[in-house]
Amino acid sequence: MASILVTGCAGFIGSHLAERLLHDGHRVVGLDNFDPFYPRARKQENLRACLQHPRFTFHEADLRQGLDALVDALPADPIEVVVHLAAKAGVGPSVREPVAYLENNVIGTTHLLEWMRHREITKLFFASSSSVYGNTPERPFREDMPLLAACISPYAASKLSGEQLTYTYHHLYGLDVLNARFFTVYGPRQRPDLAIHKFVRLLRDGQPIPVFGDGTTARDYTFVLDTVDGIARGVDYLLRQENVYDTLNLGNNRPVPLLELIDAVGRAVGQTPALSFQPMQAGDVDITYADISKAQRLLGYAPQTTLAQGLQEFVHWLDQTRS
Repeated sequence: MASILVTGCAGFIGSHLAERLLHDGHRVVGLDNFDPFYPRARKQENLRACLQHPRFTFHEADLRQGLDALVDALPADPIEVVVHLAAKAGVGPSVREPVAYLENNVIGTTHLLEWMRHREITKLFFASSSSVYGNTPERPFREDMPLLAACISPYAASKLSGEQLTYTYHHLYGLDVLNARFFTVYGPRQRPDLAIHKFVRLLRDGQPIPVFGDGTTARDYTFVLDTVDGIARGVDYLLRQENVYDTLNLGNNRPVPLLELIDAVGRAVGQTPALSFQPMQAGDVDITYADISKAQRLLGYAPQTTLAQGLQEFVHWLDQTRS
């Protein structure tokens, strides 16, 4: 089995991925900077199971601090694959803090790539985002679509810049890369600023749910363990293949309109939502819709979790954390 570095390992997706990779028999080196976007204690709880595992080690460092900081923070032990999940996420906050997103997602990624070059680590799984498609009119979104004028938020621009950086390092230094565009991942440990998490809390507190726009915007909601399965398959693919550079959608291939999502959240909670209609938010796209045929062909990727099942899992987790 391989030794794998997971950046952003204390976050929502990263902590689930670390557990999956350990279950698969790998050694996992975790890196996180405990960004204060949400409480450190919540991220530490995310890591609780990993920290008890003999094949897991954790290192705290910030990718923005540069190559020397990474050399000091990370062990000299062999690492065969890097899964780069660490990033500032979210469209809305990126509109308010664009510089912070470029520092974290572009400069931080560049520092990681330089560290990999310095260490002669040649395989990278890079977490990108469906936001790079913007409001591209052709749907479902395919990986070969031209995206030069697609990004409509600093977050999207930072993620597309990350993809371009990975190609640069593939071209110059032979780095094997899978770029994976994630589509609205949800489930246990989801960040508190994301829609499903906010909606459940509001329902529990007897508050109306905000509806930005007319409720017809739609997202390709993907349960976290389905996304993690795609990442784990991507890691295996990188370990087996040479001279790899590819980009894949890891979505669910079914957009869910906002009003349909709110109804489903209400059923999961057992309450009828009250709605508060508000203007569209800057940077939001109309729809995300993944063509996943390429990931199916290359990785055998096949999401298994229905929206109703995933929401039940999330509500159960949130109720446990609030008790």
